[in-house]
Amino acid sequence: MKQSQLFTKTRREAPKDEVSKNAQLLIRAGFVHKELAGVYSYLPLGLKTLEKINRLIRSEMNKLGAVEVNLSALQNPEIWQASGRWNDQEVDVWFKTKLKNESELGLGFTHEEPLTNLLRDHIKSYRDLPRAIYQIQTKFRNETRAKSGLMRGREFLMKDLYSFHATQTEQEEFYQQVLLVYQNIFKQVGLGDRTYLTFASGGAFSKYSHEFQTLSEAGEDTIYLSADEKLAVNIEVATPEVLEELGLKKEDLVPHKAIEVGNIFSLGTRFSEPLKLNFLDAEGKEQPVWMGSYGLGPSRLLATIAEVLSDENGLVWPEGVAPFSVHLISLAGKSDEVKQASEKLYQKLVQNKIEVLFDDRDAPAGEKFADADLIGLPNRIVVSSKTLEAGKLEFKNRQTGEVTNIDETELIRFLAK
Repeated sequence: MKQSQLFTKTRREAPKDEVSKNAQLLIRAGFVHKELAGVYSYLPLGLKTLEKINRLIRSEMNKLGAVEVNLSALQNPEIWQASGRWNDQEVDVWFKTKLKNESELGLGFTHEEPLTNLLRDHIKSYRDLPRAIYQIQTKFRNETRAKSGLMRGREFLMKDLYSFHATQTEQEEFYQQVLLVYQNIFKQVGLGDRTYLTFASGGAFSKYSHEFQTLSEAGEDTIYLSADEKLAVNIEVATPEVLEELGLKKEDLVPHKAIEVGNIFSLGTRFSEPLKLNFLDAEGKEQPVWMGSYGLGPSRLLATIAEVLSDENGLVWPEGVAPFSVHLISLAGKSDEVKQASEKLYQKLVQNKIEVLFDDRDAPAGEKFADADLIGLPNRIVVSSKTLEAGKLEFKNRQTGEVTNIDETELIRFLAK
C-alpha cells in the first residue's frame, strides 16, 4: 500500500477523552476511530492487524480439529431462560432490545446456550462425539464503565471455542490441548515471555479454570506470580488452602497487575442438561454431553500488544501481526532520481511478496520518521540521495532501534525469509 492512498492521518496529540495508552496510540497512529465509550471502528491499518491476529488464531484452532461457524448475534430469550441466564440479576451485561411486535431479544455476549441448542439437531450418538466448534464474532456487553481503551469494550471481537464430549475424561484431555495452543498463540504475538497460566475459580463443575494473564500496570486484575514455577494465582482464589494444593508458598509469590487475555473453562453438563443436549452411549443409555468453553479476544489481544510492547515513540508490532512488514520511506524532495529508485524498490518488494507500506508522500523527513515510529512496523527502509550515492539502503529494526546499511539484493533476501 502507498501511504498517499491512506485516508487516515496520524495525530501528534493524544485524544483528551482517552487515558489508556493502547487507545491513545492506536488512535494517534490511525489504527482505530473512537465512536463512543467502549466502541471503536477499525481503520485500514487496524483492520489489517486484527485480520493477522485472527488468521493466526484460526490456524491454531484448525490444528485442534475445530471447525468454524458464525452464529447469530440476536438471541432468543427462550434458550437463555432454560439455562437461567436471561435474568438481569444473573447476568448484568445484557444488551436487550424489542421487535416491533414487542418480543424481546438480546445481543449475544457469549454463545454457550445457542450452540448447545443448535447441536441437539446434530448430536444423537456417542459416534457423533467429540466435537469442537469455534467462531470469531462481535460480542456485546453492557458494561457499566467502558474503560482501558480497547481492552474493555461494549462491542468487541471474541474467539469463542466450545467442545462437546462423551466423558469428563475426554473433555479434560481436550482442555489440556487448548491450554498448550493458547500458550503458543501468545508466544507468536510477542507476549509469551510476560503471559502466565493463572489458576482461577472453576465454578460449579471443576476445581479450577485457567486464565492467561499478561503482566501490565494497565491491567484490571491482580495475580500472585511464582516466576520460578511460571505459574500464577488470581488474587480471588489465592487462599492458603489453594496455595498449599498447588505447592506454592505465599512468601515466594509477588503481586502483579495483569491483563486477562484468555480463559478456559470446564463446563461439565451445566448447559447440556437444561437444554437437553443428550446422546446415546455404547449401551444405548441416554447421557448428557460434557462441555468446555475457551475464550480469547482478538481485539483485546491487539490492545494488549499496543499497551505492553510500545515505547515512548509509538507502537512496536511483532512481525507476525504487524499490518505490514516494512515501512519504505522515500526522502525524494525534488529529486526525480530518488523518486524513481523508491518506486522501483517498492515494486520489487511487492513482487517478492513482502508486505510493504510505502511512504511516498510529499512531507518533511522528520514527519515521515516520526510517523514511522508511531505506526511501529517491524522494519524501516530509507531511500534518499545519500543512500543512492553510497549504493546501500538504510535499514532500521523498530524493536531494537539498530540501524544498518545493506545492499538491495541482500535486503530483499533477508525480508523474503
